Amino acid sequence: MQRKLKNIFRAVCIVLLLLSSDCASVPVKNYGSIVADGRAMEAFDKFKVNPNYNYFYSGSEVYPNALIGLDKTYTLDSDLWKKIDMTPSKMKEIVMFMKDKAATVNLTTALHGFAILDDKGKQIGVWYSIFQAMTNSAVRMTGDRTVQIDTPDVDTWLKLEDGGRYIR
Repeated sequence: MQRKLKNIFRAVCIVLLLLSSDCASVPVKNYGSIVADGRAMEAFDKFKVNPNYNYFYSGSEVYPNALIGLDKTYTLDSDLWKKIDMTPSKMKEIVMFMKDKAATVNLTTALHGFAILDDKGKQIGVWYSIFQAMTNSAVRMTGDRTVQIDTPDVDTWLKLEDGGRYIR
């Protein structure tokens, strides 16, 4: 079982590397992507609110499964993401709660920052969550400035157990 999980992890890492490299930049029609981004990570870690973004969370407001910022020129087509009036102090509160939750689940569980890209590769937002929360999420452009972003599984935090393994 552990060998199978290692193989799955390796496959996911390879796919992520390919998706983030220029050689794999063939866009799928109307689909954007979510890619690891150090600037997004730094912004969340330093509680920097981008005034050009609307912010949303998925799950509990105290322990969100994910926190996103979306360029205000785009409309989020979803009833599942909840809009939040973000301030630096509110971001600090949410990020710290998420970090506490991650540490409670497993000391090696870390949160990551990601860039949300449209179908042309342009950054339209940021995403903050544990890695496992964004693996099943898709970004679909449903109009010129309208986007659907899948939320993480409702039980994202509950799936982490037994030494940090992500249980499906």
